Formats: sequence, structure tokens, C-alpha cells
Amino acid sequence: MSDDEKAEPSLLDVTRSVLWAFLGVQKSKNHERDFKYGKPSQYIIVGLVGVGVFISILVMLVKFVLSLAGV
Repeated sequence: MSDDEKAEPSLLDVTRSVLWAFLGVQKSKNHERDFKYGKPSQYIIVGLVGVGVFISILVMLVKFVLSLAGV
């Protein structure tokens, strides 16, 4: 196993894992790294931020469409 695989996942690695989890796909190597070396709190925080961003985008999109419809 290389040094990169033994290291704790970086914030970018955690963010990528969470984004792929939103889509329901993940490489086996990354999945193993996440569960072996990752901290659950990092994934929970990044996941909550991701959900907040997703909901905010949906709200803005709905407001934009409603403004175009004149409602």
C-alpha cells in the first residue's frame, strides 16, 4: 500500500466522496480508504453543507421559474 492510501483523506477527498455518494457511486479503493482512515464527523459536516447548498439552489431555481411565470 502506498503512502497516499495510508494517509487520512484530505478535505478535497472527503468532498469528492460525499459528492459521489450523492450520486450513489464510489470507487472501491476510495470506499475502503474512507471507512478505514476517515473520520465520520468530516463526512457528516461536508454532507450537511452539500445538502444545504443543494436545497438553496433548488429554492433559487423555483423562485426564478415563478418570477418568469409571473406568480
